[in-house]
Amino acid sequence: MSRGDQITGSDLGQTEIVNDLEKVGAQIKTGRHQASHVPDDVEMVVYSAAVQESNPELERARSLATERPLPILTYAQALGQITRNHCTVAISGTHGKSTVVSMLSLILVEAGLDPTVIIGTKLKAFGNSNFRLGQSRYFIIEADEWHGSFLNYHPEIIILTNIEEDHLDYYRDLNHILDTYQEYLGLLSPEGTLVFNQDDHNIMGLLERVKIKNQAPFSLNQTEADKVAQVIKVPGRHNISNALAALAAARTLGVDDDTAYRAIGQYYCCWRRFDQRAGELEGTKFDLIHDYAHHPTEVRAVFQALEERFKNRRIWFIFQPHQYQRVFYFFDRFVEAFQNSREGNNQYRIVITDIYDVPGRERASLKRRVSAQKIVEAVGRDDTAYWPFNQLSERLSQEIKTGDIVVAAGAGDIYQWAVKLSP
Repeated sequence: MSRGDQITGSDLGQTEIVNDLEKVGAQIKTGRHQASHVPDDVEMVVYSAAVQESNPELERARSLATERPLPILTYAQALGQITRNHCTVAISGTHGKSTVVSMLSLILVEAGLDPTVIIGTKLKAFGNSNFRLGQSRYFIIEADEWHGSFLNYHPEIIILTNIEEDHLDYYRDLNHILDTYQEYLGLLSPEGTLVFNQDDHNIMGLLERVKIKNQAPFSLNQTEADKVAQVIKVPGRHNISNALAALAAARTLGVDDDTAYRAIGQYYCCWRRFDQRAGELEGTKFDLIHDYAHHPTEVRAVFQALEERFKNRRIWFIFQPHQYQRVFYFFDRFVEAFQNSREGNNQYRIVITDIYDVPGRERASLKRRVSAQKIVEAVGRDDTAYWPFNQLSERLSQEIKTGDIVVAAGAGDIYQWAVKLSP
């Protein structure tokens, strides 16, 4: 749209993202997907890898492609074509991608390098958008591993934040994940640079398999971690590590440290990443934190950030598990996270609500084997309870007190619920 192209599309619901796209001129149909949503004169079709082969809009596009040349690409394939024509910096890893993209983008903007940026979230500095159009050759992207999406990209710099099990609806196990990352590293330009987290044992094991000429490691153990900790405005050791990744990449691009530190100090948060706002429910005011955490490691990181940011507060941690398969494979790790992550002076009330069911990506057999109630039973603490999703507001209104903190955590529709708590 920034180039004058006409964009149409569809989504199941009228979400915040849909609203944002419509504001800049996209024409989005909402509700049930229909073949009629695909215009007869469409020139390119881009679809999510989550879309089923039987989707009527995808079938309509393929029918049109039998009549005339029509590119039909997954999002990753379309983005991969763009990366060929830029100096692409691809940020990858199980956790921290959006934050590192955001931090590095702010650094390059501050340095006058005018990058084009695509983030997996929204950044306030970009007008609450996930996109920034720049005029230089620099292109910063979030390179997701789900369905091997990052295998479509052609980066000159790769940043690896960490690697662990996730997306086990696609990957068989950790070895399959590492094999795919090894293939991904093979796409790095021969004169390109790998920026990597020296503290991550899976990354270090992976590097024993590959030969990369230019390497830029970062670590929480390096002396400048203390300086970053003094500059950064967001809590959590994981965010210090994210800032170190952005700093290492910036140096690779020739940005001086003073500029990088100044930009890192201007980063406060991005959408749904420890995103703190004012909340109110039936006249009771509190602090509200939105967070995308949906993996046990991310849950622990949010608890650590809460301990760092707040003291002697009552905190409602309301968690919506995301996907039955993720809960099944990580059940014990979720239980451990909720059992052992509270070590400070804050008083916690943990609420685990119904598992968010992702249409078309769930195995029916797993739905009978895991539930929010079973997580609560396994945690076995008096401060942990199950509340049905449709009762969250009612139950919370009965117990919330002025000055409490409410954390709405998860990658599902808990965000839409929590938005209603913001005045």
